Amino acid sequence: MSRHWEEIQRKLDSIKEKQLFREIKTYLGVDFCSNDYLGLATNSSMLEYYRSITDLYPFGSTASRLVRGNYDSMDLFENEFASFVEGEAALLVSNGFVANFGLIDSIAAPDCYVFTDRLNHASILDGIRISGAKKKYYNHLDLNHLQSLLQKADAEDPTKKHKRIVVTESLFSMDGDSPDFPNLLKLKEEYGFVLVVDEAHALGVYGKEGKGILFRDLPIESIKAIDYRVYTLGKSFGLEGGIIVTKQIGRDHLVNVMRPFIFSTAPLPIISKLAIFALGLVRSMETVRRDLQTLAKGLKDLLTSNGFSITNTASHIIPLLLPTEKEALFYAKRLQELGLDVRAIRPPTVPTPRLRISLNAKLTTQDTNSLTSALVQIRQEWNDLQIAS
Repeated sequence: MSRHWEEIQRKLDSIKEKQLFREIKTYLGVDFCSNDYLGLATNSSMLEYYRSITDLYPFGSTASRLVRGNYDSMDLFENEFASFVEGEAALLVSNGFVANFGLIDSIAAPDCYVFTDRLNHASILDGIRISGAKKKYYNHLDLNHLQSLLQKADAEDPTKKHKRIVVTESLFSMDGDSPDFPNLLKLKEEYGFVLVVDEAHALGVYGKEGKGILFRDLPIESIKAIDYRVYTLGKSFGLEGGIIVTKQIGRDHLVNVMRPFIFSTAPLPIISKLAIFALGLVRSMETVRRDLQTLAKGLKDLLTSNGFSITNTASHIIPLLLPTEKEALFYAKRLQELGLDVRAIRPPTVPTPRLRISLNAKLTTQDTNSLTSALVQIRQEWNDLQIAS
């Protein structure tokens, strides 16, 4: 075996020893782990509409959007979506990772400070890294810490030679919590930074017509002051794709400099047509959104009353914290054996091992009761194993 493969083997052995080894598997059972929050990936109306238009579009887009991969449905969806979230313009890209990564790489540079919530998604952190900007972590949701870092930057760079960019998610997918947006916007007004907000996990679930957490927490004037907003079709819309909403000049800039957009094959043409249809469904699902929150509250109450530890979540994402990676894997394996699809999330994705319970509109109270009963049973199994060993 060559030195290269020996190094790879040692690395894999180390990952396995730490209970961090990952495998790609297909799981069945009740869905407690996907991001299909509104159930649109299997929605009957979506499926019927999909069948009605399959003959109208080619299998693939065949090129980047700047070559021959652009279709009228993409332009139409961008216009409709921008209008939906009160933005000037929108840019559709292949997925949410590309949206965050490409956006930040395009607006940041070595002469920038980028202030990022410590728990921001990997797509955000990788975008900062590839841009060469000076990365400044602030403690999760801690706006006092962010302000202190901004003050320190002003002291070090009073002429503001370095541009300031702040990036946050609106709903953190591994913790289920959200920033204090009114106070974040006050900091933006005071310090004049560029603000990027990722609404990926909130779109469709929060705000009037599912417009997102920003529309729940802020007036329209404040939302329009946010420089860039990132959304995805891969969660509540049940599809795939990423969307960047910004000013028209911002979109023009991205079209000309955003490398993952310029040099990637365009999304499948049928996706944007389906997204237009899905947008109409999402806007009409107020009852579904309300029922999902009721279901989430009921499960959180059940879990805490049964002695389980969860994060300070105020959402439909309910992380159940566990002491070790080994215990998290044990719970996940047993749940899947019982027909309940819950995944263990481990470092380095999160600082603390957990089961990420993600609720969706297809679930019922009976499902969440079954999950809680199973968790109680598995906890006893785990405790018995520890006593036996």
